Amino acid sequence: MPNIKSAKKRMRSNAKKADVNTLVYASMRTAVKKFEKEVKAGNKEAASQNLNIAIQRIDKAKTSGLVHQNKAARLKSRLTKMMNTME
Repeated sequence: MPNIKSAKKRMRSNAKKADVNTLVYASMRTAVKKFEKEVKAGNKEAASQNLNIAIQRIDKAKTSGLVHQNKAARLKSRLTKMMNTME
């Protein structure tokens, strides 16, 4: 446990940032999984809506620095490809 005032403040701010980062990353993963579930079920309309949500969440994670730019592009490409190959 730190004794210096600035170190204590740094611990508090790091904890807050960690909570926000966890929330953003988890919501991204949840959106991707929901989309994949709708694709497997064959619901084209629901999949289309979930694709838009998933892409928004991926972009948010990318801009906050949680996901690398290349990983975000790869995820969006794969999801779009899944959507386009639906029957």
